[in-house]
Amino acid sequence: MKKHIFPAIKLTFILIVFFAVIYPFAVWAIAQVAPNEGKGEIITFKGRTYYSNIGQAFTNDHYFWSRPSAAGYNAAGSAGSNKGPSNPSYLAEVKGRIDTFLVHNPTITKAQIPADLITASASGLDPHFSVQAAQVQVKRIAKIRNIAEADLMTLIHEHTEKPLIGLFGPAKINVLKLNIALDQLSAK
Repeated sequence: MKKHIFPAIKLTFILIVFFAVIYPFAVWAIAQVAPNEGKGEIITFKGRTYYSNIGQAFTNDHYFWSRPSAAGYNAAGSAGSNKGPSNPSYLAEVKGRIDTFLVHNPTITKAQIPADLITASASGLDPHFSVQAAQVQVKRIAKIRNIAEADLMTLIHEHTEKPLIGLFGPAKINVLKLNIALDQLSAK
């Protein structure tokens, strides 16, 4: 028994030191050489400061709506929903989001609404949405802001982030950056 216990204790101690001290220190040290010391990209616009890597609530019709958040866009309470796709209260919540979206976007059908506009991400703080999520909102924003739809489509194209190395993940758009660019376009 001693033959197995002492190596197990040694291995446990080594792993504790590695994962509780060495690894966190290495991650912290690498973050110090990253832009903004690993604190994420900070954007200042109209006197307000935003983190571009944390989802923001955009529900005004003048803006591209962001992805819903199960955490209320609170980074301290980052969490997804534990409700499954057959949960009655979850289904009612999604149906409410669909109905709200259709009221504000009357030219869109239910089938045209991308899933990321009516379902929250796993973290509840996803700052991105799909290109389709931006495109289905163009008519509403063009009408309200009196901007040509072609100009909005160009704006969407300019802010589309391609998949990693052209292979991994879908094309996506950072909603905060897109809405800031939208405000700048409107100001011209």
